[in-house]
Amino acid sequence: MKKAAWILALIVIFSMLLSACGGKAGQAETIKVGVVAELTGDIPAVGASCKNAAEMAVQQINDAGGLDVGGTKYMVELFIEDNAGKADQSASAAQKLITQQNVVAIIGPNASRYAIPASEIAESAKVVLISPWSTNPKTTLNANTNESKKYVFRAAFIDPFQGRVVAKFALDNLNAKKAAVLYDVASEYNKGIAEFFKATYEGNGGTVVAFETYTTGDKDFSAQLTKIKEAGPEVIFLPNYYSEVPLQIQQAHRLGIEVPFLGSDSWGSSELITLCGSDCEGYYFSTHYAADAATPVATKFIEAYKAKYGSTPDDVAALTFDSFGLLWQALQTAGKVDREAVREAMAKIPSYEGVTGNMAFTEGSGDPIKSAVILQVKGDKFVWFANANP
Repeated sequence: MKKAAWILALIVIFSMLLSACGGKAGQAETIKVGVVAELTGDIPAVGASCKNAAEMAVQQINDAGGLDVGGTKYMVELFIEDNAGKADQSASAAQKLITQQNVVAIIGPNASRYAIPASEIAESAKVVLISPWSTNPKTTLNANTNESKKYVFRAAFIDPFQGRVVAKFALDNLNAKKAAVLYDVASEYNKGIAEFFKATYEGNGGTVVAFETYTTGDKDFSAQLTKIKEAGPEVIFLPNYYSEVPLQIQQAHRLGIEVPFLGSDSWGSSELITLCGSDCEGYYFSTHYAADAATPVATKFIEAYKAKYGSTPDDVAALTFDSFGLLWQALQTAGKVDREAVREAMAKIPSYEGVTGNMAFTEGSGDPIKSAVILQVKGDKFVWFANANP
């Protein structure tokens, strides 16, 4: 009996040691990372790009034997949640990742209207959240104090900058002195960038002759477009999603509106060209990077993405990959897998050379300082047209 008891004690001790090491002899410890993406709902192409880039970023780390944090190699375990294109499910998905999966950080959601509620959960729980694609200032700001959230960051530029870029482009490059805007008043992103565009455009000598709104889910824009046509703009700004813009432009053309259309980074999915066809030919939009004017860092990413998925990565994929790159850098700087240490390291990243360009964070802000690009729709491609610096 004594021998049996001794053997049993050894088994218990060995099991405890294995558990401390991750459960299997020789297995690396793990870093748990969560993703909240729009896999279903109104913008599934955005969610698909985010998921693809997330899985590729994690696979590259794991294939290389793990991420070296403080001298220990960690394998990365990825947990992906679908927010179904809903604000409440964005919040609940973030909560699930934090409390049930015990992730060290969350990447996503992407659209501002989903990133904002998720960011509230992350901030309250003191867990780092990095939104790849959200550009609305409210994502990283405390709703009560208007001060920067401590745990929320982004890889994208913000709408005040993007609104200025598009307004200046309309005035300086297109020489358009009269503009019209059609935007979704129920969406934080659309409404915010429309207002920033208007302020910059009028502040630099232009006139916004029509400022029309619709609500998420609307399909008939004929009343608003008729008013726009009667106002006689020289350019029309549509800061709306790739799933809505084709219908708006096609209806405008049927009404005889032939002036150029401008867009924002929400145009950036290849689905825009599929849905819009020749109706979008020659139009411009601001976004985060140009696949045809890529840096060496971007070229390496593009080639790897094409090899894995058979398509050119859009801005969401590029920004998601950059979000993971920022997280890897923060973890390595922190030197340990700890939520608070990762936050401290994220807040102090002086510079990061990403797929979407160089980023710099200043202490006390989750918004990177970075550039934008203007792309033009040509055939079945988005083609680089100009750079726009902060």
